[in-house]
Amino acid sequence: MKRIVYTLIILLAVAHQDFWWWNDAETMVCGFMPVGLAYHAGVSVAAGLLWALAVRYCWPQGVDLVDATPTDPSGAAGSAHTQLGANE
Repeated sequence: MKRIVYTLIILLAVAHQDFWWWNDAETMVCGFMPVGLAYHAGVSVAAGLLWALAVRYCWPQGVDLVDATPTDPSGAAGSAHTQLGANE
């Protein structure tokens, strides 16, 4: 699945270059949006969906887990409230 996601990223980067609509100012989508802007809106939606696929299938396992063991046995180190009280 990673190869598919990486291939889709490359294809999306190529599709982002819409040189075929650079000089088309007359064509409107839904009667109000220039075709180039509508195309880029579609590319943005596709990029969001592709990012969701990348997170789902390419994100490494275990990098976002929090370590359950405290660094200070007293449990008070690093507390903003404790540091504020010490400075006053």
